[in-house]
Amino acid sequence: MQPLSSTTTVFIQRDTRAWQFQAWASFAISVFLCATGLSWLPGEALDRAFMVMGYVFCLSTAFMLSKFVRDSQQAAERGSESARDVPMWKLVVWGSFFTAMGLTGWGLVRMEINEAYKAFLGVSWLFLISSAFTLAKTLRDRHEADLAEARIQGRRMARAEAAAAAATAAAAAE
Repeated sequence: MQPLSSTTTVFIQRDTRAWQFQAWASFAISVFLCATGLSWLPGEALDRAFMVMGYVFCLSTAFMLSKFVRDSQQAAERGSESARDVPMWKLVVWGSFFTAMGLTGWGLVRMEINEAYKAFLGVSWLFLISSAFTLAKTLRDRHEADLAEARIQGRRMARAEAAAAAATAAAAAE
């Protein structure tokens, strides 16, 4: 990688504020819809508890899977074998996600409630999962842009300090 010259223009891609708002708003709305549906869920208390645990399990595994996929992609881009996860972790991450989705779906299908209510819970659940992936990507993109910006700022400060030190050394030599 070449050092940045004073004329080098660096472009750091950032999500717009509108996109960030949309990602957060979608996630908040999906959480609200799921919470509303689960809080008004008819039936046994055990069924409600099972569904709440299922939704929380799905949500946490969606964030975990999002991070795993992004980390794996970055390790592959760098060609870094040491940064890659062990195969068992891959099995745990993907297995957890599919287990959470499968058990929650199974619980929703087997519940003895109105079909319209099942549809509401199902759609809000899928909205929750998709918005969780979108939010995870948005947060990770912002973090990576912040890191890139900090690295560039550090390089600029180092160049400025080196130039000041060279000027001071040149003035002292005269």
